[in-house]
Amino acid sequence: MASRPYRVKARPWTTATAILTAAHHGFELSSGVGLVLQPELGLGFAGALWGTGIPAWIRLAAKGDDTRWDPLLAAWSGASLAGVVVHFSLWPWRHNKLGLPVLTEAEGLPSSSLPAYNALLHLWAAASALSIIREVRPGARRWALVGLATLPLLRRSAQHHFSWLKQEALTNPAWWNRGATLSHDAATASSSSIGVQARYTL
Repeated sequence: MASRPYRVKARPWTTATAILTAAHHGFELSSGVGLVLQPELGLGFAGALWGTGIPAWIRLAAKGDDTRWDPLLAAWSGASLAGVVVHFSLWPWRHNKLGLPVLTEAEGLPSSSLPAYNALLHLWAAASALSIIREVRPGARRWALVGLATLPLLRRSAQHHFSWLKQEALTNPAWWNRGATLSHDAATASSSSIGVQARYTL
């Protein structure tokens, strides 16, 4: 008996992955740590790229019966998963009570923002993995490896982003790099406090 074709009527996890990608980028930008690919493209072009690319991603995810896009969608979900992993490879983290990894410091974000940021990363990772497992036909799932293979490139881009951001915050203070400015000011104040305490101790 001939096998039935693999079909999905909708791709809610793929759609969620795209939306959570936008949420991640928006969270960072609104927190004053810049936009992904901003050092390479500038704020305007990076904003245009994500502002057109993510809606296109969502539109393709809506084409549930059209499996021609499965390789591309799998690659994008794989790259999203790699993006989450990059955060935990660059910043200190610990396990929470549920055994999940949570960042204890990240990208100059204030500690008050970390619970929401960690929750966003967990949801992004879960949606990415589920979109590959549940919404991509088996023969196209290997394309997720192409997205995952971007991890070293994404890690290098993130490292460059934050070294560039710190320099921009010093030479060109703006609303989108204020997080780096606040982080630098806090570190300076902490160092000064430690120095004063040391002098009094001596």
